Amino acid sequence: MTDTLNRLTAPASPAHNPADGVRAYELDRQYVFHSWSAQGALKPFVAASAQGSYVYTYDGDAYLDFSSQLVNTNIGHSHPKVVAAIQQQAAQLATVAPSHAALVRGEAAKRIVEKAGPGFSQVFFTNGGADAIENAIRMARLTTHKHKVLSTYRSYHGNTGAAIAATGDWRRMPNEYAYGHVHFFGPFTYRSEFFSETPEQECARALRHLERTIVAEGPGTIAAILLESVPGTAGIFAPPPGYLEGVRALADKYGIVWIADEVMAGFGRTGDWFAWQNPTINPNRATPDLIAFAKGVNSGYVPVGGVVISPTIAEAFAEKVFPGGLTYSGHPLAAASIVASIDAMTDEGIVENARMIGEQHLGPGLRALAEKHEMIGDVRGLGVFWALDLVTDRATREPVSVDVVNRLKAELMARKVLPFAAENRIHVVPPCIVTPDQVADALQAYDGAFSAVAQK
Repeated sequence: MTDTLNRLTAPASPAHNPADGVRAYELDRQYVFHSWSAQGALKPFVAASAQGSYVYTYDGDAYLDFSSQLVNTNIGHSHPKVVAAIQQQAAQLATVAPSHAALVRGEAAKRIVEKAGPGFSQVFFTNGGADAIENAIRMARLTTHKHKVLSTYRSYHGNTGAAIAATGDWRRMPNEYAYGHVHFFGPFTYRSEFFSETPEQECARALRHLERTIVAEGPGTIAAILLESVPGTAGIFAPPPGYLEGVRALADKYGIVWIADEVMAGFGRTGDWFAWQNPTINPNRATPDLIAFAKGVNSGYVPVGGVVISPTIAEAFAEKVFPGGLTYSGHPLAAASIVASIDAMTDEGIVENARMIGEQHLGPGLRALAEKHEMIGDVRGLGVFWALDLVTDRATREPVSVDVVNRLKAELMARKVLPFAAENRIHVVPPCIVTPDQVADALQAYDGAFSAVAQK
């Protein structure tokens, strides 16, 4: 890897005033209303600064960030090239209306289209992933003149009107105000809904189930099939080879738009620019019609998302107005961060690093942990996108309790690792710049945490 990657491996601890950390906590608890939380039970981690794969507290402690915050700091924290690009853009053109042309916005769109490859022509910029999903759904409905959207039960697509209704997990239930959403079961070999015993069976049966859902709902009513290329928050389980190709075939057969949700899985996370491009899960490179992105496109340094659009869908609005827009669409600071991030990831081999880390370090290391700890029922992932499915019994695959997961989180925090936990799982999702030594340090912390919890 490059000098930048090596330099970011172990940055010196910056100086912070511990009193500022106390004030940060007090202000947060008095004035900040947190998402997905009962406010009175919160004890948030207080971050002072961050660099590379580390987050620092005001007391000077360094934590390995194996959560990538919300699985979005793909390029790591405070990458100097991205920070400098934002600073330079702020001095030159801090903001501009989306109706105007700006060089930096065009450069950002060009780079995204190039990474998406053949089959895509333009980018519609949004403020984040949820409104990228909203606008992708809008495009599908307007171009097909149909209204229903099919998405899986094991999914998360965002917390705006249609995005949360498309989500499969519990978070949609208090928020089901958008219309026209239908859910189905996608493939998940470890916890199959189809009594499958092999990936091949799971693929065939899941596609059969999807087609039966399409037929039962009425192909003439279905605008889009919305899929996370690799579901993230729902459990990081890659579809078996052939599934995405089968979805493409069904979409073509019934005149349906395939929307690939790459908000979490995109821009290096799986060791590819987009997860749907991964040859392991999509060997024949079946191509979606629309790609929703956010997070890793600029590692969240400035809020941004968007939709990568195929020429056919883009052409539908050549003479007809697209009835959608956002004040901050293609914001110059966000665009500058995208240009710098994609250029740095390209020049420094960061996507390739993520692939290497997964193949040579994270994958083997996590599987070794599973051999040692009975609680780990399944290890799955690609690149720097992994999940440990935790069970009380490997034969029954019964999930562990929330209490067990909370104790694991506490043990990892005590070992200076920032974890990402969801339901009965620990997700292992470091930045794409993570080094073999940092992976080794984290694996040692995971090992110690599992041992400590097992002994209690």
